[in-house]
Amino acid sequence: MSGHSKWHNIQKTKGAQDAKRAQAFTKIAREMIVAVKEGGSGDPANNSRLAAVIAKAKAANMPNDNIKRTIEKALGSGATDNYESVTYEGYGPCGVAVIVDAMTDNRKRTASDVRHYFDKYGGNMGAAGCVSWSFDKKGVIVIDNEDGDWDEDTVLEDALEAGADDLETEEEIFTVYTQPDDVAPVSEILSKKYKLLSAQVEMVPQNYISLTEEGDIKNMNKMLEMFEDNDDVQNVWHNWDNQE
Repeated sequence: MSGHSKWHNIQKTKGAQDAKRAQAFTKIAREMIVAVKEGGSGDPANNSRLAAVIAKAKAANMPNDNIKRTIEKALGSGATDNYESVTYEGYGPCGVAVIVDAMTDNRKRTASDVRHYFDKYGGNMGAAGCVSWSFDKKGVIVIDNEDGDWDEDTVLEDALEAGADDLETEEEIFTVYTQPDDVAPVSEILSKKYKLLSAQVEMVPQNYISLTEEGDIKNMNKMLEMFEDNDDVQNVWHNWDNQE
């Protein structure tokens, strides 16, 4: 959720992984329900937003039964969840740009929480559009290459053939970029050959900011942690270069 460099900081603790996995599934399910309701269809072929969420769910290893049950729940007349999408923008320490995507049944509660996290850790929540201009909306597919089985030329050729726009290589991963509506079909093709770590529509920064002071780094990490632990927050995008 915290940007591409998250792959350099994956927790190895089994208990922590399981808890994060359960939380991730819950958030993806909520996103799926909203996608069905707002898209007016439970068929991903007729609902590009739902197709993108399903691609995200599969890359996160969410079981197919869970996906099916969630879509059925969203289509059912008994579905009482009343979530809406809302986006908050602001600044972290030293002007790091932050976008918080949330799904909430109580805007007042969520806005209060988000504002509190910004304020507590040396940032401030801004007006809509204050930082989103410096991000590009793209489909982002992360391919695992921990074992070094794949070379860049092969992955690039496969990605472009599948309909992707570009590829970046970082240590043990390949990051494939697509148009937002293409993330589902491209990830579907690539998943037949490669192990996907993530596949979703993301806000990709046009530039990055480095933090040098230990206090700023600590505050930024704590802020992101608070956002990610909040049940209403779906995704957090930022332009902090935390790969050092």
